[in-house]
Amino acid sequence: MVFDVSVAMTWILFLALFPMAFVWLRRAWRIIVRRDFSEVALKGGEPPSNPEKFAPYTAVINLICGVVVVWVIFGVIFLGLPFDTWSATAGITIWGKFIADFILGRHAHPISFSKKS
Repeated sequence: MVFDVSVAMTWILFLALFPMAFVWLRRAWRIIVRRDFSEVALKGGEPPSNPEKFAPYTAVINLICGVVVVWVIFGVIFLGLPFDTWSATAGITIWGKFIADFILGRHAHPISFSKKS
């Protein structure tokens, strides 16, 4: 049996979708239901001064990305989605979430040009 790197990477990508979906949907649940804003718009591990202002945006980002990833998992297992379709959908979702979280985190923590004392 010959080791094929592309098959291994495909399995790693597919198996990584499960914990990503869990974490993203759990974050949305914590924000929407439990009103826990500790993971909202983080920058350097610190939440903004008013996290409840940015909580709906973070919840929507996590909820949409979590649902898309669950749809991809369901599609691969039960519908037999082709590799090109599910890997492109998963990749765009992952990168889109990272970029959206980065933008929201930078927007929630404005740059202060005043001198720190």
